[in-house]
Amino acid sequence: MGKIKIAIAGIGNCASSLIQGIEYYKDKSSKDAIGLMHWDLGGYKPFDIEVVAAFDIDERKVGKDLSEAIFALPNCTAVFCCSVPKTGVTVKMGKVLDGVSEHMADYADSRKFIVSKAPESEKEQVVKELTNSGAEILLNYMPVGSELATQFYAECALEAGMAFVNNMPVFIASNPKWAARFAEKGLPIIGDDIKAQLGATITHRTLVDLFRKRGVKLERTYQLNTGGNTDFLNMLNRSRLASKKESKTEAVQSVVGERLDDDNIHVGPSDYVPWQNDNKVCFLRMEGKLFGDVPMNIELRLSVEDSPNSAGVVIDAIRCCRLALDRGIGGILYSPSAYFMKHPPKQFTDDEAYNMTLEFIEGTRDY
Repeated sequence: MGKIKIAIAGIGNCASSLIQGIEYYKDKSSKDAIGLMHWDLGGYKPFDIEVVAAFDIDERKVGKDLSEAIFALPNCTAVFCCSVPKTGVTVKMGKVLDGVSEHMADYADSRKFIVSKAPESEKEQVVKELTNSGAEILLNYMPVGSELATQFYAECALEAGMAFVNNMPVFIASNPKWAARFAEKGLPIIGDDIKAQLGATITHRTLVDLFRKRGVKLERTYQLNTGGNTDFLNMLNRSRLASKKESKTEAVQSVVGERLDDDNIHVGPSDYVPWQNDNKVCFLRMEGKLFGDVPMNIELRLSVEDSPNSAGVVIDAIRCCRLALDRGIGGILYSPSAYFMKHPPKQFTDDEAYNMTLEFIEGTRDY
């Protein structure tokens, strides 16, 4: 059915895991392909995805072949496919804007972004690169809190006539003005903020849904996360956390039934622990009441490698975007957004979103 040609803005840990995964699954079959929600999605396999353009701002990545850049510092995710061949795709200098937090300057070079001395690309240059590459879908992997940078790449996608997958917690798909612009151009968009394959948010949502279905009244809950990648370092700057905290909190609140008071729910990043690298540890607590108003609580500790956890979902989001392009469907893809993202334009339970996404893949649902 042809290759799915994508461009990536931000060659960090998540991009590294995705690109490793595309190569890793090339010699697999449906019987031994562990870790995928779908081996064949609408006729497309994982290795049908091809990266044809890439942008970053770090001097250790700009100007390098993509196969080399994905392993360059400050990336620190697990290497599960060390033999990624040369791609012929050179990472181009992007636009910095608010993509680098000032407080990073206080940390070691191996932990922070080092901005390349190459001239920044203006919108016209990025659009030209995207157009010339033949890319059909642009993936946004900007750091948390990069409002202007995310909007910049969304604008570039619109001008280049490309679909957009917004993996970060800056609201594009869930912002009516941005969503309308993609709909007007007939371009599919999936967003916002990737919901990991089996991470803190999906686990929290599942347990909240279980409480509701089993008649347990949830009274208060917290989700505390620690990690040592650049995202967690970025989030030490609390001014960059507003949309991330809203995204994660609403993902849980949306399945509670009766919303919890703000004082009774806390969901969000908690601290940066450098030696954890890309490993994220979630501490989850839920308190409620059973039959007879008898109190109960549950505590859970979840440890996951953050970026492969993300890539296992993005690889399906890309293929759903391509199906929309094949079918001439533009605008918000509500079903994949609800299943793959924390802050979609419309929230559904995960069971509903799962079934809706299957219908979308099968072609019986257009959105």
